[in-house]
Amino acid sequence: MSTLTATAEEPRTTPVRPVYRVTGRRVLSSEWAKLWSLRSTWITLGLGLLFLVAFGLISASHYKSGINSGHTDRDFADATAVSLSLFGTNFAQLALGVLGVLVTAGEYSTGMIRSTLAAVPRRLPVLWSKAAVFGLVALVVGTLGGFVAFLIGSGIVSGTPAAMSLSHTGVLRSLLGAGLYLGLVGVIGTALGALLRSVAGGISVLVAALMLIPGLISLLPSSWQDDISPYLPSNAGEAVFALTHDSTTLSPGVGLLVFLGWTALALGGAAYRLVRSDV
Repeated sequence: MSTLTATAEEPRTTPVRPVYRVTGRRVLSSEWAKLWSLRSTWITLGLGLLFLVAFGLISASHYKSGINSGHTDRDFADATAVSLSLFGTNFAQLALGVLGVLVTAGEYSTGMIRSTLAAVPRRLPVLWSKAAVFGLVALVVGTLGGFVAFLIGSGIVSGTPAAMSLSHTGVLRSLLGAGLYLGLVGVIGTALGALLRSVAGGISVLVAALMLIPGLISLLPSSWQDDISPYLPSNAGEAVFALTHDSTTLSPGVGLLVFLGWTALALGGAAYRLVRSDV
């Protein structure tokens, strides 16, 4: 009689996958990595820095040549080393603002936003992280460009009525204010990209808000211009880094508060649509 021996089978166990928690730090790290993985980031940041420095040096050289020849342009009659060095701010804001739009709207155009929000179901941390990361990068680029343009430009206009140094009253505040302004422009671009979810739409609204609307306001009666113009985004932002002010402009503190209000409005609209509508 044969004896049957049963061998006990060992229970099969499935490997336990590690549980990853979605934290603010990890979302920030992810957005930081995505930002620098794009070639357009390096190109556009380089252009923004180039615009800020190059146009500042060009304006300083033009002013110096006018002084030497005795034919100073009327637009440069009251120029200072700060205003000449920061002449390229209007051009740099376009580069940084457009890149801000691409940071968010680019993910909608490629469909990558679905993977991003699948990894971060609460959604809002994605928007805050994108705005914080790019705003910080734009702030650093703007501040660096402003100081480089001033240090070189002040040497160009040395010995002229526009000559100034970092020790002059208001110079340091103006240079830091220009960097802060450009950083907030980057945040507004990021918010517009998330709000409109279109690269073309976001860039159009950004250019209109910063450049077209201030020009159209000049067509209004002068009494209306005095009441409206100082509170436009670009004019309020310019008051942050302007060295001198008059009765038609805001003070640096008030200008910063107004521009922060415009930034908060754009971020609020982007946050509302991100939470309320599907991607």
